[in-house]
Amino acid sequence: MSRWLQTEAERAFDRAHRSWARARLANRLRRRGCRCGRLAIAAAVTRSPRATRGVREIPLEQITGTLEPHRAAQFDVAFRPAAIVRERWTRVWLAEARGVVLPPISVVPAGDGYAVRDGHHRVSVALARGAVTIDAVVSAA
Repeated sequence: MSRWLQTEAERAFDRAHRSWARARLANRLRRRGCRCGRLAIAAAVTRSPRATRGVREIPLEQITGTLEPHRAAQFDVAFRPAAIVRERWTRVWLAEARGVVLPPISVVPAGDGYAVRDGHHRVSVALARGAVTIDAVVSAA
């Protein structure tokens, strides 16, 4: 069963990455700049222990950006993964498939949605697996 899960994780990554590549090509064919499909980078915020609002479920569709500029190149606006994140992405997919309880992601409010502070791979995997919500620690900006 473990080998089967590993194969399924690889297939899931390949599907998600092909989707990323197709979207990138479509943007180029529409003559949009390379950055139009990239994950938005939110302005840096400071973390205050008193500002934490706690863990709650948030809709994945409201996650619109990141606080980490290097993650913007690893995921597109729909959190589809680039090839460079294959190993970590498949490990997160396998953990979720095995029923491991993953820690909540960390987000901050950004505009009408949220920007990810920590948990980019978990968001990407959750979207690839068809989840609608994800547990998140929401910190005030």
